[in-house]
Formats: sequence, C-alpha cells, structure tokens
Amino acid sequence: MRFHQVRELVRWAADYHGRLDEAYAGWAAQEGVGERRRMALDYLAEHERRMQRELEAFFAGGSEHRRVLDAWFDDPEEFPHAPVLERLPEGDDGEGVETVLSTALTMHRTLQDLYRHRVERAGSDPEREFFEALVQAEDAEVRRLVRDIQRLEAY
Repeated sequence: MRFHQVRELVRWAADYHGRLDEAYAGWAAQEGVGERRRMALDYLAEHERRMQRELEAFFAGGSEHRRVLDAWFDDPEEFPHAPVLERLPEGDDGEGVETVLSTALTMHRTLQDLYRHRVERAGSDPEREFFEALVQAEDAEVRRLVRDIQRLEAY
C-alpha cells in the first residue's frame, strides 16, 4: 500500500519495539545463557518496553502531535520488515555480550534509517520536525545502549 498516515508508521515502530522486547526476553529465558548475557538481554527487553511506551504516548488523547499523526504520505516503499529478529543467537556462545550489543544496534539502525527516510520525504515542516526528533531520540538511545552494555561487559 502506497498511502499511509504517520500514525501507522509510529504504530509499526511501537510494535517493532514490542517484538524486540519479546525476542530479548525469550532469548534471556533460554537455558545455557550466561549471567552477563542474561543481564544484558533483560536490560534490552526493559529498554524496548520503555521505547514502546514512549511511542504509544503519542496516541494519548490531547497529544500535541495529533495533526502530524493524522498526516498522509505517499511512499512506494513499505515499512521495513524486522528480518534481524531471526538473527538472535541461541544459547551462550561464550563471547560475552558483544553479540547482544551488535544485534541491538542492528535493530535500532532499522528504525534510524526509517525515520531518516521520512525526514527526507516529509510533506510539511511539522512532519519533518517530528521525524527529526525521532531520529535524535534514536541516536540518543543508541549511545545509551552502547554505554550501558559496555559498562555491563566491564564488570
């Protein structure tokens, strides 16, 4: 489908975070996952729940973003799939948390690229500003993830 409302894209992104939460929690619950990796996965699952809640807050009554959310856009590109969810390794390969961090960064790049694409194709200044804010928020989240996971690895 070529025509979408901004709200559909934001809903997709919130659901994406929800799928990541479930995937990280499932990975952490597997037998054979080391303690550090489990802690990193638990942290990532909580992080994804928070990101999902933040995006869902845009849909709350009286949101200042209602006009942007209701805006339509024409884009022949479909929202990206989440193919990297299947990349989550099974068990603990003894590599610490590097694989966890690499996977998390790949997941966030998907959203960063999607938001940047919408900035470039925005039909109005408010829409452009909305997606620029989402790009900046994703950039900040990536920095936070790297910092926090590296701290976990140092312990």
